[in-house]
Amino acid sequence: MKIGIKGINRVTASATVALTAGAVIASGVFASSAQAATPPTPKITAAGGYTMNNGTAKSLFAKGADTRRSTGSTTKIMTAKVVLSQKNLNLDSKVTIQKAYSDYIVSKGASSARLIVGDKVTVRQLLYGLMLPSGCDAAYALADKFGSGTTRAARVKSFIGKMNAQAKSLGLKNTRFDSFDGIGNGSNYSTPRDLTKIASSAMKSSTFRSIVKTKSTKQKVTTKSGGYRYMSWTNTNTMLSSYSGAIGIKTGSGPTAKYCLVFAATRGSKTIVGTVLASTSAANRSADMKKIMDYSFKK
Repeated sequence: MKIGIKGINRVTASATVALTAGAVIASGVFASSAQAATPPTPKITAAGGYTMNNGTAKSLFAKGADTRRSTGSTTKIMTAKVVLSQKNLNLDSKVTIQKAYSDYIVSKGASSARLIVGDKVTVRQLLYGLMLPSGCDAAYALADKFGSGTTRAARVKSFIGKMNAQAKSLGLKNTRFDSFDGIGNGSNYSTPRDLTKIASSAMKSSTFRSIVKTKSTKQKVTTKSGGYRYMSWTNTNTMLSSYSGAIGIKTGSGPTAKYCLVFAATRGSKTIVGTVLASTSAANRSADMKKIMDYSFKK
């Protein structure tokens, strides 16, 4: 049977149409898959935000990630890190609460762990008081305990020096501390990227991880008279109860810092750590973090 030129052209044309249609369908499938795999970048009210994969250190979200800002009580992540990095640390050693710590929080109108003068509180308990209710009195007690010097002022200065040394050892260029609790003198700053790196490093400590994921705790402390009392502390990080997979880390706020949050969550084998700085309210701080964490888990 002979097929004319016209017949060949019709066959060729039909095959071309079929191939073209197949290509369009296939490309549509691939385009849909690509769209599904790349969620839209979220918009947040916070001035700065950053997330990274804790296992690979890969950046996942960034907004003003390297802009220096006041950090509020997220500073206390470094306070805890310095304490936990001390050689031959005894977490059960006791610290006597001094009147100076109480006077400090009154004079600053600062957040408190409600420590009572004369009580003997362990270092571990002070870390809970530092990270859950964000106790500036606990921060002061730890700085006084782990700084070096013959006077309290010298010990505090020494401790803050250790905080800055830790930042330097992590290679952070945009972080500086001038306080042990975030109530600085104008030179206490970091960035979303740097704070996330500090938090990631701190999370290598099992003690730190245990503390920052705790929603509330009741601790038995020794009183001045040798008796005991119970201290109850609730974590200011409400996202531990409202975000799936949340494992920490620390809230912060202040007139300059506004509303801050350093956060970590694990889903499956993936852990993401992130920071938002200078959000406009506590509610927006949580909303911002949820947006960028959801986005990061999908990437």
